Amino acid sequence: MLRWLIGGGREPQGLAEKSSVQTIGEEQIQNPYTELLVLKGHQDIVRFLVQIDDCRFASAGDDGIIFLWNAQTGEKLFELRGHTHKITAIAPFSSSDASEEKKHLILTASADRTVIVWDCTSGRQVQKVSCFHSTVKCLTVLQRLDVWLSGGSDLCVWNRKLDLLCKTSHLTDAGISALVELPKNCVAAAVGKELIIFRLITSDDGSEGWNVLEVKRLVDHQDNILSLVSVNDLTFVTGSHVGELIVWDALDWTKQASECNFWDSSVHPDVQPEIKLSQSPNETSVQHLTSDEECVFAAVGKGIYVYNLQMKRVIACQRTAHESSVLHIEKLPNRQLISCSEDGSVRIWELREKQQLPAEPVPTVLDPLPCKSKWLQDLVKKAKEKLADEHLAQKMCFPHLLLELGMTLGFSTCGDLEGQTSRQTKLQRRCRRIHLCISWSWLVI
Repeated sequence: MLRWLIGGGREPQGLAEKSSVQTIGEEQIQNPYTELLVLKGHQDIVRFLVQIDDCRFASAGDDGIIFLWNAQTGEKLFELRGHTHKITAIAPFSSSDASEEKKHLILTASADRTVIVWDCTSGRQVQKVSCFHSTVKCLTVLQRLDVWLSGGSDLCVWNRKLDLLCKTSHLTDAGISALVELPKNCVAAAVGKELIIFRLITSDDGSEGWNVLEVKRLVDHQDNILSLVSVNDLTFVTGSHVGELIVWDALDWTKQASECNFWDSSVHPDVQPEIKLSQSPNETSVQHLTSDEECVFAAVGKGIYVYNLQMKRVIACQRTAHESSVLHIEKLPNRQLISCSEDGSVRIWELREKQQLPAEPVPTVLDPLPCKSKWLQDLVKKAKEKLADEHLAQKMCFPHLLLELGMTLGFSTCGDLEGQTSRQTKLQRRCRRIHLCISWSWLVI
């Protein structure tokens, strides 16, 4: 079973002791980090993150600036300026041509109705598209087809030269809020509460053109879908504004599993739930999802939650990863995670498997007694003498020995505790005095 620890955090002390879930926070014994890095630079809300390569990533938000960062040192490498309004989408756009040296590029869309291609090595603008009639809200690159898609009031298909290949008709005023690639030349588009499956098919005339065909509409969500993530070629996951998490089959688009407020019921099963008269939508919205093929990492409210798909429960969390709502999370190599927030910060977390603490051995009669009390020594010795099986006696722990001892001393092994004799009460008091914390229930069969 995979368990994660994420360095840093502001969880209250004692939370991990009350729950089986691994709390992402500084109070954990095996976690030496309080926080790896907190990156400052943006002057407004940071909404998007994208990995460029093993060492670099980009962040963007409402200030209209794209920052390129060194993921290991936190050094700011470039400030990409070219948009006049806030950034509305970002996606990696690296070249896939094996014949030439790989270029690390990114695509950014803005409320200024433009899309820009950036060279991450030089920090320069490569190309710009300004023919949009509405704001582009999401971008995705289909590596297998060597095209990229833009979503907004319609769905557009582009080649790497930024030529428009085809587009759908106007969908809704709300438009497409998220896109994810699926097998068999399909994509899933979030349009309000609906999930629309599109298939890309080549043009009949043999040209480079494509046609977009709507295949199916899924209406299982109760509120607007905010995030999509592909887990593998068989599974993808969606999250909604009211905290729904739905796991889908990527081939036939059937629902495999669903959860509502998954972080609330699964994260703290032993903790009394907090009663609130009202709950802000930002506290329940699944703002963003990313995956490592075994777990889904969800940005919910101010926190980060790790949901194991096989176990169908949260296995790690940081309820207060940022001061404000977490809007985007992204996985990096070397077991690192980055997150950005409405508070304008970008934080880098380190993930690692939990190191199991050595288990304390159960004391037997051959172990040194935890107390040098001659009284206790005599009790154990007497119990051993009364037991018929000497080999069994050597393996028995103190509660079992006390059970046998109670029987040999003539203690009652059933019935009402109020009927305890003064001898029984005296034994209990002495056990408490030497901090064994053994209740009378150990002496009841």
